[in-house]
Amino acid sequence: MVSSLVTSISGTLQRTGEDWVDVGMGGITLRVSIPGTAIDGVGRVGQDITLYTSLQVREDSISLYGFPTEDEKHTFETLLNISGIGPRLALAMLGRFSPMSLLEAVEAGDTRALSTVPGVGRRTASRIVLELKGKLDLDFARTDGGGVDSDLVDALTALGYGYTEAHEAISRTKSEAPDEERIRAALEYLTSA
Repeated sequence: MVSSLVTSISGTLQRTGEDWVDVGMGGITLRVSIPGTAIDGVGRVGQDITLYTSLQVREDSISLYGFPTEDEKHTFETLLNISGIGPRLALAMLGRFSPMSLLEAVEAGDTRALSTVPGVGRRTASRIVLELKGKLDLDFARTDGGGVDSDLVDALTALGYGYTEAHEAISRTKSEAPDEERIRAALEYLTSA
């Protein structure tokens, strides 16, 4: 069951693991599962961070899943609506695909790309395409959320920056400025942080 009780958390990054972070806030520390690819971009230990969260309540467990962007959270929760896809598999998919690249794979019917995710076979990939094609409410995909140009974010990630920090740096630039100027400003922001 998806619960909207905890929609985001902000606190101090205390520790990181292969697919989790510990976030300290108000005297407690929460362990939050996140896509493995987001670990590097989430921040450094000791930094304040914000994660958009999805609280999953099961018969035998309560788990908190976190994402650097609302787009990733929305995609995660959309994937959970597909029969046979649980939180771990949805998280693995977001570890392999950005929301935009997942949308592109689904719309193209690219079951081969989808089945590169461990645990996703041909049948599951076909089910994902069948259930999501033309139904994804991913307006963010056109702008990478909040008006941030995904090509600029991709350019920064190609330089070795994490997705989250690249996304934040680009979002702090003037959207009407030329791309070169926005990249330069984002790099200045990243090197001063």
